[in-house]
Formats: sequence, C-alpha cells, structure tokens
Amino acid sequence: MIDPKILRTDPDRVRRSQAARNEPVELVDQLLAADEARRSSIAAFEVLRAEQKSIGKDVARAQGEAKQALLARTKQLAADVKAAQAAADAAGAEYDALMARLPNLVIDGVPTGGEDDLYVLETVGTPRDFAAEGFVPRDHIELGEGLAAIDLDRGAKVSGARFYFLTGVGAQLELALLNLAMVKAAEWGFTPMIPPALVKPSAMEGTGFLGQAAEDVYYLERDDLYLVGTSEVALAAYHSEEILDADRLPLAYVAFSPCYRREAGSYGKDTKGIFRVHWFDKVEMFVYCRPEDAAGWHEKLLGFEKEFISLLEIPFQVLDVASGDLGLSAARKYDCYGYVPSQERYREITSTSNCTEFQARRLNIRMREGDKVSPVATLNGTLCSMARPIIMLLENHQRPDGSVYVPAALRPYLGGREVLTPVR
Repeated sequence: MIDPKILRTDPDRVRRSQAARNEPVELVDQLLAADEARRSSIAAFEVLRAEQKSIGKDVARAQGEAKQALLARTKQLAADVKAAQAAADAAGAEYDALMARLPNLVIDGVPTGGEDDLYVLETVGTPRDFAAEGFVPRDHIELGEGLAAIDLDRGAKVSGARFYFLTGVGAQLELALLNLAMVKAAEWGFTPMIPPALVKPSAMEGTGFLGQAAEDVYYLERDDLYLVGTSEVALAAYHSEEILDADRLPLAYVAFSPCYRREAGSYGKDTKGIFRVHWFDKVEMFVYCRPEDAAGWHEKLLGFEKEFISLLEIPFQVLDVASGDLGLSAARKYDCYGYVPSQERYREITSTSNCTEFQARRLNIRMREGDKVSPVATLNGTLCSMARPIIMLLENHQRPDGSVYVPAALRPYLGGREVLTPVR
C-alpha cells in the first residue's frame, strides 16, 4: 500500500497516478472519505472507552441514588462502547478494502499510455538477415521437434493445452540456462534460493497478486494455498512481519522455481509453441533496500538482465513500460524484448520492477536505524524465464540444416558443445 500520509496531504498526486494508470480517479475521494470515517469512529470509541474506565472508579466511591445512576450509565456505556467498537471495525475494514485496491504511485517520468504503447530506450544487437543468407528461418516448434528438444503433442496429451515436455537437448538447454543464470547472479552478489511454489493467501495479497492479477492465479481451495506465477511472491514474503537491521541492507536474493499462470484472457494469442504457457521455470532476482536506493538498484537489475541476454547473443530492445501497463505493485518497470525471427518482431523476455515501499507496507517489512523504524523498498527482476530464451536461442542461432549454434557462455553447461544437431 502507499503511505497514508501522501493520501491525506497530497491527494492530487494520487489522482494523477490513477489517471496515468487509466484507473478510477474517484477511488481517491472514496479513500479520503473512508479514512475520515475511520479516524472519526476511532476517536468516538476512544472517548467512550475513556469515560467507561473513569466511571468505574466513581462507582466504587458512590452511594445511594448516585451509585444507581452511575451503574445505569455504566450499563449504557458498555452498550455504547460495543457499538462504537463495531463501527470503528467496520470503518477500518472499508478503508482497508479500498486501500488494497489502490495501486502503487507511478514514478514521475514514466511514459503515459497502455499495453500497445512501446517506448524503446535502447536497441542492442542487429537481427540476422536470413534472406541475405539464402534461407527462410524456421520457428522454434519446427527447430525443437527436429532437435527432439520439445514435445508439444505429449504435453497436451498429459496436461492439456499450453503444456509441453522439454526432452533430450531441450531439457539440457534449460539446465544450462539455469546454471548460467545462477552462477552469474552469485557473481553479482545475490544469495541463491530455491523457494516453495505454494504460498499462503497473505503472501499473494501482500505482493499484489490477488487484485487485478487474480484471474491468472491457480488456487488450491482445499489447502487454501496458491501456486505462484513468479518466485517474487515467496521472496517478497520471506521477510514479512520482520524488522531488518538497516546496516544489513541491501539484501539481494536470486531464486529458481516453477511458475504457473492461467493466462486468462489470452486465448487466441500465441497459442502455438511454448511462448505463452501455463507452466514454465524461471530465475528471479529480488532486492530489499533503503527507499532512497531503490532507483539505483532498478538500474542495476536492468543492467544484469541486459548482460545476461547479451551472453546469449540475442538481439534485444529495452523498453520503459507505459504507466497504464504497470502491475499493481510497480511504480516503474523496464522490459527487455528479444528478437524472434519467425515473427519478425521483438517479444518480451525479461522485466524488472521498482515497487518502492508498496509491497513492504503490505507485508509489514521494516528496517531499524537507530530509534527509527520505517518500511524498506523492494525490487524484482527476471533473469531468465527459460521458455522464451529457449525460443530465441533456437530461432536466432539456427542454421540452414536445422542445427543450432551454441553461444560461448552456455557451452560449459552443455558439455562443451558448439552446435546442437538435428536428430536423424
């Protein structure tokens, strides 16, 4: 959640953020009214409760009619206090429900627009000219089947649409990407983690994945647990309800986990192959830091993502994500889009978000510096989402005979192989 002081002292800033996100501006006025009702009801309760405590002493000293009058007042006060407590609780619940709907405040300088507004900051590398090389590039499905690396038919048979098997060299390629990502992240100072893929509702709610993103989440009703769509959820909740020593910050983690997404509303989009699937594995970076250091860490995470994609020798673009396409928790987000030759366009491969203090406030994660206790900032960044890098590796590094060149950075994790050859 945002800092309530900002809502009270600068509501126009919150209105501007809502407008930039294409979210209801009237929510701000509803929150202001709910906040006033909440505080007024708490004040009324405290006045009655103070009188109730005070009158108890008077009853002990009073006699006769005076005592009877005080006892009657005590009885009435008990009912009034109970009613005031209920009113305060109801007002607080209304305020909390509205506050849970309010997204993070968009950082100044984020470009305005929606999902279709792509603001390219940088283009790295140049796509191959396959026409000049004299052949039409195959897509990752044909290449994967030729290498006996991807089995879509049996994935659908076993689990349904948008599931797959990685087989043979396909499985080895994912493990190579995993190892490269974890080794690089460790070099950059991240602590490796393997978190649970099932989390409690509090973790999902705290990270902002039960609002606008709820339709994409798999829920196990019998167990009251959620399958994560990203290990960001478990990493963010790792220090929930904790007060961290400010001198220990930043804390940087990198996690490998399976991820599950319904991809609700995406039917008809990218239904072929492994680009948009219900399950994939991912390596995710996560940082806890001082709020004043968050912008700098955001640039660092983007730099790590760019370095990793460059190691895969894939042409890519860096995008500043438009305000209307930010998730609930993100105040600013950068995406990297890798080139997909069969589609002749760039597609998302990584992203990194600065969530400022938003998630920390929801998860009650704070830092202590001297006598002061205050929220930390959190950031996340995808280092490798496996399926999409595999697509781009196969397509960008293919050869006319269906073989695939292996970038030098991956070779130590593939037994030194320089080329993946089709299965005859």
